[in-house]
Amino acid sequence: MAYQIITDGSCDLGAEAAQQAGVRVVPFYVTFDGKTYRKEIEEIGVREFYQEMVEHPDKFPMSSLPSVQDYVEAFRPFAEKGKDIICLCITTKFSGSYNSAKTAAELLQEECPGVRVQVVDTAVNTVLQGLLVQETVRMQQAGLSFEEAVQEIERIKSTGRIIFTVGNYEYLIHGGRIGKVMGTAASTLGIKPLIMLKEGEIFPTGVTRNRKKGLKRLIEQAKIHFEKIGESPNDYRIVVGYGYDYEEAVEFRDQLLASLQTYSDCEAVDIYQIGATIGVHTGPYPLGLGLLRRYDR
Repeated sequence: MAYQIITDGSCDLGAEAAQQAGVRVVPFYVTFDGKTYRKEIEEIGVREFYQEMVEHPDKFPMSSLPSVQDYVEAFRPFAEKGKDIICLCITTKFSGSYNSAKTAAELLQEECPGVRVQVVDTAVNTVLQGLLVQETVRMQQAGLSFEEAVQEIERIKSTGRIIFTVGNYEYLIHGGRIGKVMGTAASTLGIKPLIMLKEGEIFPTGVTRNRKKGLKRLIEQAKIHFEKIGESPNDYRIVVGYGYDYEEAVEFRDQLLASLQTYSDCEAVDIYQIGATIGVHTGPYPLGLGLLRRYDR
């Protein structure tokens, strides 16, 4: 096809899925000591990252965005072949990855003036960003032009939601993603947060006393969401995202699917591992679901 799909490491597709789809992923960097930054997936595996967190709960890792040069190096081989580029970046509310890509695109267009580079603020992240990338691949496979694909991405990205919970508030507080007052109160009471990501930002949607009740509530919230918007899960892609505990994710997926099948014809829900870019903010035990309307529905 005439355009190349590129995304950043927040997409959490996994190296194999990205490779199969022909998508180029520009990784984020992760550090545990504030000094040694390593490229996610390329230099530190996701499992290794979570293992380190589980074994050292007192360590708070940090992530760093891809540089302008990282993007230039990702774009150049395709631009030199005359290929247009669609680059899907994590929400600008969470990271400056979009700005790096935008600057790289401007630099590259001086070198290859005939090539179009469309950098998209997806307003989403993690497994939801992965869904948007996969939908863009579907658009390309269906023969949508560069302009049509960009238009469809803009149309469906606002339908994306992530409904999730985490093990505790500590990482969200440390990463500046949630107020210290709320976090301190929650830590004292030992309650579990329920959180929704929409339009690029996270919002608390409730609290529960324990993890099991919390996961049940997430499934209920998904149903309420579909009722509220008056749409069917049949028209959506739905995935489960998890951190360290795959077995818990499988159990949650099965419960979610059973619920979805009471009000839709949903046949399958994939499971994706949330990567280090987002894991530094959630800790090792994020679990939840992402949903995004299919572009052709």
